[in-house]
Amino acid sequence: MSSNIGDIVKQEAQAMQLPLSSHEINSFEIYAAELKKWNSKVNLTSITKDKEIAIKHFVDSLALAPYITITDRLLDIGSGAGLPIIPLKIIRPEIPMVSVDAVAKKIHFQRHVIRILNLQNIEAIHARIEELHKTHPHSFTVITSRAFTRLDRFVTLAAPLLAEGGVMIAMKGDQAEGEIAASDEVVHAGGFSVTSVHRYSLPDNMGERALTFIKRCEAL
Repeated sequence: MSSNIGDIVKQEAQAMQLPLSSHEINSFEIYAAELKKWNSKVNLTSITKDKEIAIKHFVDSLALAPYITITDRLLDIGSGAGLPIIPLKIIRPEIPMVSVDAVAKKIHFQRHVIRILNLQNIEAIHARIEELHKTHPHSFTVITSRAFTRLDRFVTLAAPLLAEGGVMIAMKGDQAEGEIAASDEVVHAGGFSVTSVHRYSLPDNMGERALTFIKRCEAL
């Protein structure tokens, strides 16, 4: 297991004002090792180099950390190999979290990592997101997605699951503004609006990112 991943995550998290314990760093290293092991048999991610796993997967996921609090209940839609939910759970163990993905092998992987890292109060659900509102209506104060679907569809799917006063956070790339403009009409028709966009650059020129915050429009 390469300590390189742990070193990179530790350094970049420190720069983000997110100091990590040795236990948390070790959890990221175990997670990365399991991701690479499983990925050799089932397709979980196209990102396989240590440095890219550390930055494009883990550090990128941690960009959400300042925007969730102990009072939140988080849902991650289309979480794939557990991103961003498992990195967030590693450093915010006290926050209840649920992930949902329609691909069984990805949920099996998430459950495996949750088990070996002994993460608590986190559930990985194998289901289509359209089914979740039957069991979890208006249950989540924060709903995230990372490269899951276009913005208007994300808002439509997440709306029945969002608690009163909650926020959706779509993790987007450098084309966020164009996607926001293209989705604006549908988003507003659903009673929501983009309230802010937080742009940031990944270390080592590994990409531009934009956290897009969406809330219900205030009643007049």
